[in-house]
This record gives sequence, C-alpha cells and structure tokens, in this order.
Amino acid sequence: MYTEKVMDHFMNPRNVGEIENADGVGEVGNVKCGDIMRIYIKVRDEHIEDIKFKTFGCGSAIAASSIATELIMGLSIDEALKVTNKQVVDALGGLPPVKIHCSVLAEQALKAAIYDYAHKNNLVYEGLAGFDPHEDHDHHDVVEIEF
Repeated sequence: MYTEKVMDHFMNPRNVGEIENADGVGEVGNVKCGDIMRIYIKVRDEHIEDIKFKTFGCGSAIAASSIATELIMGLSIDEALKVTNKQVVDALGGLPPVKIHCSVLAEQALKAAIYDYAHKNNLVYEGLAGFDPHEDHDHHDVVEIEF
C-alpha cells in the first residue's frame, strides 16, 4: 500500500521541529482527515537556509512533510514557490489515491510560510500572486488552523 520511501519518511522524518525566530511560519489543516501542518523557514540571501515542520496527522502527511522539507532546503524563494504537491507525491514514489490530499498540506504550508516572510519584509513574489493564507485552498479541504 505504501512505498518504501513513504515508510522511511514516516518512521524517520527529516527536519522535524521548530526554528526559533523563524523568518516565516505557515500553518494549514485538512478538514477531510484532521491533519495539521506548520512549516518554519529561515531565509538568507533569498534562499531557504533552514526549514522545519511539525505535523499532527497520518503517516502520509508526516512523510509528505518530511520529503517536502528535503526538496525545499536550499532553494531560492522563487524556486520553492514552484514546488507542487505532485512533486511531493512523486518524490515519495506515490501515495494511495485516498491519501493524495495529505500532500497538499506541504505545498500550502510552505506558501503560507513564505507569505508570512514576505509580509513581514514588505516583499512581493510572483509565485504568491492570488495566494491568501486566510482562504480555503483545496476545494474546501484545506483551512488555516491554530494549534
């Protein structure tokens, strides 16, 4: 049912935790399954210097969070904004169809963290055009949740 890579990232998640004094923090939740994800980023010279996550949810959500941080670490802000949930699923070697929605959290939490960073620093990124962290982003499946 799950690939070896999914199981590895679930059992041994990378980049778990918080970043003290993070430059940006993004948080989203998925009403469909109850998963909640928070991503912290540290930015230096317009690149993601460090990224950490905290995810409350199923194994697929944890694995997607873990691999997403590996994909994003070191990318420029503009490159990071182009990372999609499809890339996250592909990097995991796939997810069962009923778990695809879990990967959406990583893309949206990252965008929310970059939005937070941009807002704090009066910056504008083309990849955030039309993004509103207070709006529903996945056909009523993703909402902002505080925890």
